[in-house]
Amino acid sequence: MKEKENFPGKKRRLSTTRIIALGFAAAILVGAFFLTLPVSSADGTWTNPVDALFTATTSICVTGLVTVTTAVHWSLFGQIVILILAQLGGLGVITAAMCVLILVGKRITLKDRMLIQETYNMDTLSGLVRLVVRIVRGTFLLEGIGALCYAAVFVPEYGLWPGLWKSVFNAVSAFCNAGMDVLGETSLRAYAGNPLVNVTTMVLIVLSGLGFMVWWNLIDSWKKRKEHKRGFAAGLTLHTKLVLIMTAALGFGGAPFFFLFEYRNPATIGNMGMGNKVMASFFQSVTTRTAGFETIPQAQLTDGSTLLTMILMLIGGSPAGTAGGIKTTTAGILILIILSTVRGRRETEFMKRRISADAGRTALTVTGLAFLVVIGASVLLFATDGLEFKDTIYEVVSAMGTVGLTRGITSGLSTAGKLVIVLVMYIGRIGPVTLALALAMKRRGKEQSISLPEERILIG
Repeated sequence: MKEKENFPGKKRRLSTTRIIALGFAAAILVGAFFLTLPVSSADGTWTNPVDALFTATTSICVTGLVTVTTAVHWSLFGQIVILILAQLGGLGVITAAMCVLILVGKRITLKDRMLIQETYNMDTLSGLVRLVVRIVRGTFLLEGIGALCYAAVFVPEYGLWPGLWKSVFNAVSAFCNAGMDVLGETSLRAYAGNPLVNVTTMVLIVLSGLGFMVWWNLIDSWKKRKEHKRGFAAGLTLHTKLVLIMTAALGFGGAPFFFLFEYRNPATIGNMGMGNKVMASFFQSVTTRTAGFETIPQAQLTDGSTLLTMILMLIGGSPAGTAGGIKTTTAGILILIILSTVRGRRETEFMKRRISADAGRTALTVTGLAFLVVIGASVLLFATDGLEFKDTIYEVVSAMGTVGLTRGITSGLSTAGKLVIVLVMYIGRIGPVTLALALAMKRRGKEQSISLPEERILIG
């Protein structure tokens, strides 16, 4: 289907979906160019273009899979490039572009406002510039608070300036769900027993994973709580309620299972004290929401934990935020559709509201395409690298969900294998967003006037 929009004067412009896709691709190529340069590497040599492309993609797509160790291979300049790409990827191409226009004092046109409207699926053109400003301010505020919390641990350990840099990098990476760090080769394993590092990371992951629209709905509802008879909850939209319920269910529901699966596993949490076991279990449950940090080695997880991790990684976070995956709302709508069908109801309901059939079809399509990408990419990776089944599927699901957790195979992938993962990370970052926008766009032109005859197909 062609995605063209006509404006006065018969001028044509690219659809928002294409602008997002091309914007991410352009940022990846520019980032890869800078990362290839000798100034970006710690030893002052040229970086393999494939590794530079992989790093740029994992940064802008806020994934976290790496072929070279971020703390070792890249110079300060290279790490700054990675951080900028991660911040850009977390905010989104459209939001970042609008920020630049606002900073240089350029007027935000109707066309620009329509881009913002379609990006965040808003039903009004008013207040969109203010929305972008609030998003950026909120992002920097939370990242700043996170950096201060990290600094309380990293500055005493690494010194003032190195500690501050690691704190800022980690805060931005955690909030943007990038999953990259400049601490070493083992992510946050050395801090598995540190409550401040664990809690700070989890809070940043959860807050950013809720989505920017949920933030403002919660804030506005709290401000207007006295105006409603039913208080704070009366101002929450159905979207916000579904996001909060799914986020809590996945976070608190996953942790007990990780605790049970890994309780006696000496390679993960088996040798930890009870408090640290609980904390590590919650961290594993939260980091699968597309964050990519780890406090326990993923290659040593039991089969039960591995399967659960892949399920949570594929679901990811919530729309209009920094997280990837098919999104919590997609999973929630699928569950509601199943429950309605089992109960014999023709319509899908949630909290005394009807979920539209279009939303159900979109959720099914997004999920179906995600599975097709995972299956197709896994087959390609089997062909290019011939790795073990579990490791391969885990890597592909992690890339598709833009998570960044790995069982240790990323750096050893062949050139073809790395390119497969690059493609999957790119699809994982833009796919669900662009697909949802494309399906939500109103059809233009004449509607099909002929109603075709209906015939039953047996199912089940």
